[in-house]
Amino acid sequence: MPSFEPSINGKHLVLEGGSIDVNGEGLLLTTEECLLSEVQQRNPGVSEQQLEQAFHHFLGIEQTLWLNRGCAGDDTHGHIDDICRFVNAKTLVLVREKNPRDENYKPLAENWERIKDLRLEDGAKPEVVELPMPAPLSFDGVRLPASYANFYIANEVVLAPTFNDPNDRKALSILAELFPKHTVSGIHCGDFIWGLGALHCMTQQQPKAG
Repeated sequence: MPSFEPSINGKHLVLEGGSIDVNGEGLLLTTEECLLSEVQQRNPGVSEQQLEQAFHHFLGIEQTLWLNRGCAGDDTHGHIDDICRFVNAKTLVLVREKNPRDENYKPLAENWERIKDLRLEDGAKPEVVELPMPAPLSFDGVRLPASYANFYIANEVVLAPTFNDPNDRKALSILAELFPKHTVSGIHCGDFIWGLGALHCMTQQQPKAG
């Protein structure tokens, strides 16, 4: 099959799947923490503008929407798939931490402020639906990146992580309303998250044949 190797300034472009989310109509979501920070740096010396040009050239992206930071415990340093996801072309879910003492409270609140300025291709504001966060989970004293946003969308089903938490039911109900043509299936990820990822992290879509 034909293949290509995206590059910038002669260097291969590094872009793992969990670092971006798209709406299928030219919009891409990502975070500055993941793609622009010098911590765990993917593409040293590559600017925001160069990345956006690469998204346009290789992925057909017309507009890139930048949030700031990801959630606590994320060893990828800011993957978007733990905090904000498109559910259709004009609607996205964004996680919120309501406990002001939690380390996620401030960075996630900042993303809520930033998303007020984001616009769709036609200049309209996207519909933003709040997803709760589960209570903090830790293993051997290390915070784990448990989040309901790490769901996976298949043809007729949405696989959603659950954590034996009171907010499980609320998160599943929200996703069920947003995906009326899909069956939303909760999968317990209490042990799974010890690997520092959930359902979206461990899956890879297969294009439909023909």
